[in-house]
Amino acid sequence: MEQIDREAINTVIDRVVAREQLELVHWELLGPAGRHMLRIYIDKPGGVSLDDCEKVSNQVGVVLDVDNLIPSRYTLEVSSPGLERGLYKPEDYQRFAGSRIKLKLSEPIGSQRNFRGKLEGIVENVVHLQCDQTGHIEIPYENIVKANLEYQF
Repeated sequence: MEQIDREAINTVIDRVVAREQLELVHWELLGPAGRHMLRIYIDKPGGVSLDDCEKVSNQVGVVLDVDNLIPSRYTLEVSSPGLERGLYKPEDYQRFAGSRIKLKLSEPIGSQRNFRGKLEGIVENVVHLQCDQTGHIEIPYENIVKANLEYQF
């Protein structure tokens, strides 16, 4: 059975991204052994360039391979978070206050788990949302399974 040290991988990614003066938005390791996909999402004011992604990919890949942190074959993908960027940390909910978001909850509020609306911010781990359907709601941060900015055309 393949052992993956996620903390060690996180340390490598954090170190490289910080050295390049970028923001680590999120990373994930998906798929079975031998077919892992390591996705890293980075950002910076004004957006990331292809050169930024290439630098992070090359540096992270070398360290992961030298230290054998993913012992089987894997694919490494580095990109910007995109227009519908995920919200992964409490700081994201403050940073993107005023933006439209969509989110999914682990526990329903009323009978609803999915919400859309204008993010008002976060206070003491409670996300405040001006919901399209029901008006202002308060959502415990730990109840959020997935949240994304919602791009409007």
